[in-house]
Amino acid sequence: MGAWAIAVHGGAGVDPNLPKERQEEAKRLLTHCLDIGISALRSNLPAIDVVELVVRELETDPLFNSGRGSALTDNGTVEMEASIMDGPKRRCGAVSGLSTVKNPVSLARLVMDKSPHSYLAFSGAEDFAKKQGVELVDNEYFITEDNVGMLKLAKEANSILFDYRIPTVGTCGARAAAMESPLQMNGLPISVYAPETVGCVVVDKEGRCAAATSTGGLMNKMTGRIGDSPLIGSGTYACDLCGVSCTGEGEAIIRSTLAREVGAVMEYKGLNLHEAVDFVIKNRLDEGKAGLIAVSKNGEVACGFNTTGMFRGCATEDGFMEVGVW
Repeated sequence: MGAWAIAVHGGAGVDPNLPKERQEEAKRLLTHCLDIGISALRSNLPAIDVVELVVRELETDPLFNSGRGSALTDNGTVEMEASIMDGPKRRCGAVSGLSTVKNPVSLARLVMDKSPHSYLAFSGAEDFAKKQGVELVDNEYFITEDNVGMLKLAKEANSILFDYRIPTVGTCGARAAAMESPLQMNGLPISVYAPETVGCVVVDKEGRCAAATSTGGLMNKMTGRIGDSPLIGSGTYACDLCGVSCTGEGEAIIRSTLAREVGAVMEYKGLNLHEAVDFVIKNRLDEGKAGLIAVSKNGEVACGFNTTGMFRGCATEDGFMEVGVW
């Protein structure tokens, strides 16, 4: 019997001028989700059940960019994606292009448990959801007033907005921030960098690791765009050594297969969890901006990021608990 550990995140890349109230709101939600996970672990739920439970809670709250409150496409609709992975036997499930599934992470779990496949997308995923009897809602359920306003700003600036909740002083300020940003994605200019994907990683008392990640993607993204969150090995990964969930610039995370790299350097270089997380953040992202949370089979927990900040929280069986932004 080992010791359990859990970590959650609400996205890497935080505006340095983010109001204190917004920071505290995020910390309260992360603490609430940690408490849910801790209670489940104390009740001996397996790691895979705990990560699904916690991410469902994050998807239901509109604060971060997943489920309700997801970013909008350039057509003003929501296309969500999620993935989940169980370390034992490396079982996994993933979904993309969801527009009516209330909790994408649970559909990803059903893909893993109830289908012969690992990944379903768009109409195929929606059809599977109907057959499985999961809760469906109108697309309007996911759309918030703030998102509609920020999509308008993004279109006016002809840009992708990462943190669509960063308050600005008037529309002109938002346009200027978007057009003058030196940051780029695949060689194209982007606006203020602060995606708010959500994720959870857990190791239970049996040493079983699991990970889950969910997101609405980028504000004003092209319809049909798929990011790192549903891609096993990039945004999410779990094996017998560790569980990892990533957040940040999706294209950079995809190129570096960031989540899998943590497990790979642990396995092939003999690094411990903290060394592995530090190594991949420093050496695998090139010029990309991202962060991740991770747990090991030994009950360790770690996070790393090269962005201004990352909404995150973690707890271990020995009573340690921490929630932070910077």
